[in-house]
Amino acid sequence: MDADYNPLRHIPDMQVRHMILQVLAWMWCIIFGLMVGSFTVWGISVVIHIALIVGIVVTVATFETAKRSPKSFEFIKGYHSFGRSRGSIWVDGKRITLPKGDPGGEHE
Repeated sequence: MDADYNPLRHIPDMQVRHMILQVLAWMWCIIFGLMVGSFTVWGISVVIHIALIVGIVVTVATFETAKRSPKSFEFIKGYHSFGRSRGSIWVDGKRITLPKGDPGGEHE
């Protein structure tokens, strides 16, 4: 699935788009894995069909939200990982104090 052609293309942040696609792919792998393993048991099959329907609803809802309100996927500004919130990091056994207000993040 290519985020340049599906409704997730409306989300401006490429990293958030990638994360959403990864979560949806993971969900569908689990759903189809459960479906293949439950052909012989009717009760489990009913549960799996419900999971399939829920998966479709979650996917459509995610795509519609991305199309109609892409700003919904803009998470907290200034977010940084918990390790950086302490004001320092450890590199090669040495403590490095971070500048005040450093947002952190390895992709910046």
